[in-house]
Amino acid sequence: MAAHGSKKVVILALTANFGIAAAKFVAFMLTASSAMLAEAIHSLADTGNQLLLLLGMKRAAKPPDERHEFGYKMESYFWSFIVAVMLFSLGGLFALYEGVHKVHELRLAVAAGKPTTMDHPSVALGVLVVSIGLEGWSWVAATRHVNQLRGDQSLFGFIQDSKATEIIVIWMEDTGALIGLVLALAGVVLTLVTGNPFWDAYSTFAIGALLIVIALVVARETKSLLIGEPATKEAQAAIRQLVTAADGVKGLMNMRSMQLGEDEFLVALKVQWQTGLSVDEVARLTNQLEADIRQAIPRARFIFVEPDTFDPDKAKPRG
Repeated sequence: MAAHGSKKVVILALTANFGIAAAKFVAFMLTASSAMLAEAIHSLADTGNQLLLLLGMKRAAKPPDERHEFGYKMESYFWSFIVAVMLFSLGGLFALYEGVHKVHELRLAVAAGKPTTMDHPSVALGVLVVSIGLEGWSWVAATRHVNQLRGDQSLFGFIQDSKATEIIVIWMEDTGALIGLVLALAGVVLTLVTGNPFWDAYSTFAIGALLIVIALVVARETKSLLIGEPATKEAQAAIRQLVTAADGVKGLMNMRSMQLGEDEFLVALKVQWQTGLSVDEVARLTNQLEADIRQAIPRARFIFVEPDTFDPDKAKPRG
């Protein structure tokens, strides 16, 4: 259900950004605003990013095979990381480059005594206002989905702990896009009000810095999942409770888990069984324990239970 909801949000953002990108490019051609060009490239990059997220979600749905025996769920993390790279390069670095280029052009124009007024400013203002409305529509949908998923958890905590990278990427992209549009609008308005064309370039620098910060946050979170994060604390606590309460179990010696995707993880358990149990009894109780865990926590896709005996020497803390 969560994955289905995330896909709807991605498609909604894709539709909005495609239309916004086209309008911004037209506005740039009429106004020659560097902030408008930076925003157009930003929206175009967002459109491509959302296509990559959809690709990742499609590939993540592939079943396990001989080449990837644990499945392809982590494909979504990989493509989310690629999105962060594109947001950093095509969005942030390009905006900074365009800001430098615009400042250079303006200085040359001022030195040569050429006019530096913005052409067709009403077009830029109109496109930016409409874009804010469309981007806001997408942002509200993404925010509602984020709020449904995080419940009582803080937004920062949800971004840090969430295993659903697609919705995090979309929400952060939409948030950055909204702020970027406001910055671009401020640059155009200040240029018109003060007659200082450098405000347009300054807003371009601000947009670039914003996108780089967002890209770094997204890259940090997706990199952590690619390396291998454990299952949620709630899932680990539930498994620990099930193991310690299971028939024949004397204690849970160790537990390790790794998230494979938004709705799937593997867990390895080292269990101390009661003495006197036969091999057949341990096998039967192990199978029952695995079935109980899967029934209670369907996201526990792969479960490995290793029987062991308690060694007090190994349990002692190292000095």
